[in-house]
Amino acid sequence: MFIALQSAVASDHTILVYGDSLSAAHGLRPEQGWVALLRGRLRVQGYEYQVVNASVSGETTTGGVARLPRELRLTHPGILILELGANDALRGLPLDLARQSLAEMIRLGESAGARVLLVGLRIPPNYGPRYATQFQDLYPSLARQLHTALVPFLLNGVALDPSLMQQDGLHPNARGEPLVLSNVWPYLEPMLRKGR
Repeated sequence: MFIALQSAVASDHTILVYGDSLSAAHGLRPEQGWVALLRGRLRVQGYEYQVVNASVSGETTTGGVARLPRELRLTHPGILILELGANDALRGLPLDLARQSLAEMIRLGESAGARVLLVGLRIPPNYGPRYATQFQDLYPSLARQLHTALVPFLLNGVALDPSLMQQDGLHPNARGEPLVLSNVWPYLEPMLRKGR
């Protein structure tokens, strides 16, 4: 009984970051990415959480659904930060499919006992204003429907500032990554208090 309780406590203090290149520190050293910076902030502020980064560059929501059950079994997270969908949009894939896949991942996370934080994303309007708007609206709509916590936009204050972005215009540089963490933190911190 004591062992089972100890295991439950340990799992509740694990955060699984499940995303694509935006969370995998694409083009940077791993320690420069917002997920590594999150580990440092948690430590400094006295939160005893383990952070597991299972983000894969190029991942789509379909790939994410296929991979998630195994990651949940391996990590038993108390919190799941779900940051996927940008690659679906950049490839022009049907947004209904992305929505279904994100909803399924939210349900999988909750069924595994995790509190889910959905991360909102956007794409440049040159992909078609209508498609870009529909993509942007997908995240708040899904969060409302499933009563899921939401980061409104991961790259708020970063995406439109060339000095904070890499040359590809899609990924933050080392100067931008701390601001990315600042966009996530206000929505993550109330969830941390529950498991502290």
